[in-house]
Amino acid sequence: MPERQFGASPLVDVMRADCSVCPHRALLAEGKCVPGDICLTAQSGRQIDRFLRRNPQLAQDYLNDGFWERRAIAARYAPLELMRQMPRDADEVVRRVVASRLPIDELDGYLHDTDREVRMTVAERIAPERLTAFIGDEDYLVRLQAAKRLPHGRLRRMTGDADREVRKEVARRLPPFALGMMARDEDAEVRRIAAARMLPADAATMLADSDWVVRLEAAQLAPLENIAGLVDDDEPDVRAVVRQRLNEYLPGDDK
Repeated sequence: MPERQFGASPLVDVMRADCSVCPHRALLAEGKCVPGDICLTAQSGRQIDRFLRRNPQLAQDYLNDGFWERRAIAARYAPLELMRQMPRDADEVVRRVVASRLPIDELDGYLHDTDREVRMTVAERIAPERLTAFIGDEDYLVRLQAAKRLPHGRLRRMTGDADREVRKEVARRLPPFALGMMARDEDAEVRRIAAARMLPADAATMLADSDWVVRLEAAQLAPLENIAGLVDDDEPDVRAVVRQRLNEYLPGDDK
């Protein structure tokens, strides 16, 4: 969407504030604000952000402003020490900004925020060993973010998560020796990811899987003595992989 230009459209009048009543009108002469483009008192997030980017020293004066977007943008530029003193804002967008700026050891108050985006922001930043607080979160996206960063030793607790996207991430991250616990997952996509990373002995247990892609992945890792039974598999790709692996290890014809 092209930016609105001064005088280009009647819509500009809606976006332009009245400079005559602005407490910062002195900045106009200094080129630190531009009506309809760089303005703190306009009802436009882009204009407010441009203004505070140029004049960050004024951000602290708008942390309690009546307009939620002005408070949220002010929170981006205000000094960190003031962020620590701010009471919990009623608007979730403001809380997200605060959660993105506070030091990671000061995020306890946002671990159980009612807004999932706030909790996701915390889950992206908090120390990995503290992510166990999100293992049982009601929102799968928050749990997914936790699954991406949890230490391997604690990741096992998420192998039975209710959401397959979370379990897929767990299957991508668990160490190969621990993937056997996902061999019987109800979702074929989860089993495919697990089968492609398993230790050979665990892969052998998946050679009879109902999903041909799982069998294909398992056939590439399982010990040779276990894959011969798939030489006549219903799926051509599985048969091809099995025969290729067996042929590579069959004694050559010296004659």
